[in-house]
Amino acid sequence: MQKFDVLEKMNEQQRLKYMLVMLEGQLSSETDILANLSNASAIVKVVIKELNWAGFYFFRNDELVLGPFQGLPACNRIKPSNGVCGTAFSERKVQRIYNVHDFPGHIACDAASNSELVIPIIKSGVIYGVLDLDSPLIGKFTELEEEYLILFVEKLNQYLDWEKLTV
Repeated sequence: MQKFDVLEKMNEQQRLKYMLVMLEGQLSSETDILANLSNASAIVKVVIKELNWAGFYFFRNDELVLGPFQGLPACNRIKPSNGVCGTAFSERKVQRIYNVHDFPGHIACDAASNSELVIPIIKSGVIYGVLDLDSPLIGKFTELEEEYLILFVEKLNQYLDWEKLTV
């Protein structure tokens, strides 16, 4: 069992570095992909302040399908190029959205979400899905968070075989 009270004494960069350490510990001690992704979403949710949702969508049968997450129930399926997640997927580009209400075609899975950060999951040139973070705060996500969440996905890529999710 991990202790999270140490996070309260850390600044943002320390918290984000600790997030990568926790992820490494999880991935190095467990081989089940669903267990790892479930705990990965929990790690993000506990480390990054002021989130109302953190989780994954994976590409299956021509759409993004909900994967492990932390937060309220979410959209089950998203068409590529729809909303922030679909745009990140189809453009293969990080989306850090200051105010989702200004984003054309934004999908409101949770009306409380006001900003969003979506990191595409790309390994060996293949895109498998996205890591999606939502916040009730407008302008919540920083460049530093984006940088560390890209590293977070890179760490997942080191350990996980995404092909196991495409069944």
